[in-house]
Parts: sequence; structure tokens; C-alpha cells
Amino acid sequence: MEENNKTSTSNNKPGLGWVSLGAGLAGLSVLLGAFGAHSLKAQLTEKKLATFHTATDYLGYHALGLIAIGILMLVLDEEIRSKLKRSARWISVGILLFPGSLYILTFDGPRFFGPITPLGGLCFMIGWFTLAYSLFKNSRVK
Repeated sequence: MEENNKTSTSNNKPGLGWVSLGAGLAGLSVLLGAFGAHSLKAQLTEKKLATFHTATDYLGYHALGLIAIGILMLVLDEEIRSKLKRSARWISVGILLFPGSLYILTFDGPRFFGPITPLGGLCFMIGWFTLAYSLFKNSRVK
């Protein structure tokens, strides 16, 4: 039984979870974009509709980023995977905070979500800069 566990663990595809999460979030961004374009147009002010679209755009862009990071994790060595996982985590938190807070604000949620939006942007920046630094550092000949 224990041997079977080792086999299933060794068959684990690092990064595939991030690809899956990114694909799901990309699909969600398309769904929300269609919902915004067809169902919310008559119900929201232009400013709120623009905020909704900004949230949806950022959700889609960063979903694609998670897919890319997951693919990189599949093809690169174990040494860099933990650093890439850190980038994916920062970007995931950014998705939760940035588009998440914008969606809440679009529908007149509590105003304290306003200051949370820039924290999501900061998480995005940390995630992307961590990714860039990790890849650059790994690209140098040892």
C-alpha cells in the first residue's frame, strides 16, 4: 500500500494545478464579461460598468498568467518550481483582492473594499517581479 502512495506521488505533475486554476478563472472572466456586456448594461452606470470591465480584464490577464506559470513549472527543474509557486500565489491573492474588490464595489458593497484594490495591484506586481527575477536568475549559466 505504501509503495502505491509513492508511485502516485512521483506521478504528480507540478504546475498542473496552477494551469487548471488559471483555466477555470479564464473561463470565469469570459462568463463575467458576457454577463456584464449583456445583462448589466441597462442596470449599471457607465462608471460602474467600466469598473466591472476593468475587474474582468484583470481577472482574464492574470488567469492567463497562472496558466503560463503552471506550464513553466511543468517544464523547468525542481529548483525553480518553489519560486514560481510563490509567484503564482502572489498573483492568486492579487486576483482575489483586485478584481474581487472591484466587483464588490461595482455592486455598492462596503466602501472599505476601496483601499483593498491597490493591495491587489501590489500583489500582482510582487508576483510578476518575483517571476521575472526567478527566471532571470535561473537563466544565468552556473
